Amino acid sequence: MVSDASGSARPSLRVPRKVAAASLVGTTIEWFDFFIYGTAAALVFNKVFFPSVSPAIGTIAALGTFATGFIARPIGGAVFAHFGDRVGRKPMLVYSLLLMGAATVGIGLLPGYATIGVLAPVLLVVLRFAQGFGVGGEWGGAALMAVENAPDHRRGFYGSWPQVGVPLGLVLGTGSFLVLDLAVSEASFQAWGWRIPFLASAVLILVGLWIRLTVAESPVFRRDQERREASRMPVLQVLREHPKLILLAAGSFVATNATFYISSVWLVSYATTELGYGRSEVLGANTVLSAADIPMILLLGLLSDRVGRRPLFLGGMGLLAVFSIPYFLLVGTGVIGLFILGGLVVQACRSAVYGPQSAYFAELFPTHLRYSGASLAYQIASIIGGVSPAVCGLLVLWTGSLLAVAGFTVLLALVSLASSWAMSETLTRGLDSVDGPPRGVPAQA
Repeated sequence: MVSDASGSARPSLRVPRKVAAASLVGTTIEWFDFFIYGTAAALVFNKVFFPSVSPAIGTIAALGTFATGFIARPIGGAVFAHFGDRVGRKPMLVYSLLLMGAATVGIGLLPGYATIGVLAPVLLVVLRFAQGFGVGGEWGGAALMAVENAPDHRRGFYGSWPQVGVPLGLVLGTGSFLVLDLAVSEASFQAWGWRIPFLASAVLILVGLWIRLTVAESPVFRRDQERREASRMPVLQVLREHPKLILLAAGSFVATNATFYISSVWLVSYATTELGYGRSEVLGANTVLSAADIPMILLLGLLSDRVGRRPLFLGGMGLLAVFSIPYFLLVGTGVIGLFILGGLVVQACRSAVYGPQSAYFAELFPTHLRYSGASLAYQIASIIGGVSPAVCGLLVLWTGSLLAVAGFTVLLALVSLASSWAMSETLTRGLDSVDGPPRGVPAQA
């Protein structure tokens, strides 16, 4: 404790800041690993692992393997959540880092189709599944560690720090491919250049692991352990007791998640092959856009501590529904300035959800089920996000028009808007207030 100017005691912010920083570093590393796969899938995997089919089908197949990671995410989220609610938040973060690092380095070392034939894409899918399994447990642990260590009046702000790991990971991932694209020839990039970011992640994993091991367990979780026995099957219990809440939370996030992958994965491929943008041009634009996303997430997380979580969710998804068609019209011009302008507006819509999301989802569920409830909601939404790049490829293949993708985005935004409307505000809710009495103790009348 420290004292303010009036002499009254107030909690020290040293621990919340340290935990937020550790969560940020860990999520940045995880998402760097996860995103370099998406960039490689859009740019090179069709030629390395699917050379026996046409380029268009090869790209769809490569993006299909990208979606495998999202199918694995709810499974990983459920497994990590089970132990996260029973054993603790911190150990699950360490294990998720190790799994993600091993899978990512494995992809960097994987021989291509020309060397081992059909075994190459099979192993690629297995390693991508392992990536998804690891990142499925990452978000819930990182978000809860930050939120459960934060002061009550700053949960939105501190909870936004692990969220920043997503755009920061994308900046590092996209930026690494941009540097390689500028530094090596096309032949070298296809042969070995794309592997460098995957192999480099081994160093980042060691740094993140060291930081994670120096952070103490969540005090909110420790208090809850002292007052009640851990649920035997927290995932099943939260599904039984809070199914509507999980579905609404997932629905509120689905458009944010899907449009992120549409713009950062599918659009990289489509813009460079069909719209006349240069590869370095698009990679550079996405790097700039991701960097701009960082202050947006932090500011909107902070704003949610003043105005509430729900108004930002509603405002962001309402604007996304209105702006989706103009966005794709701007992208379709082939002018990089308009590409960036449209991207900034869409990112502001997403950040209105992503900034306060950690705090909002944490505040929805009781402590002994919080990892399970928040993770399931997040990862269920991620399934649609993961298949969205492949869906967009099929929509354009069938219709030949970007407006089909715009219509798909509008539909997703309306789903998230309706889900957010059906949710309640949680700003003034204490994290312990939804826990109820210890097991076996009746609630007071």
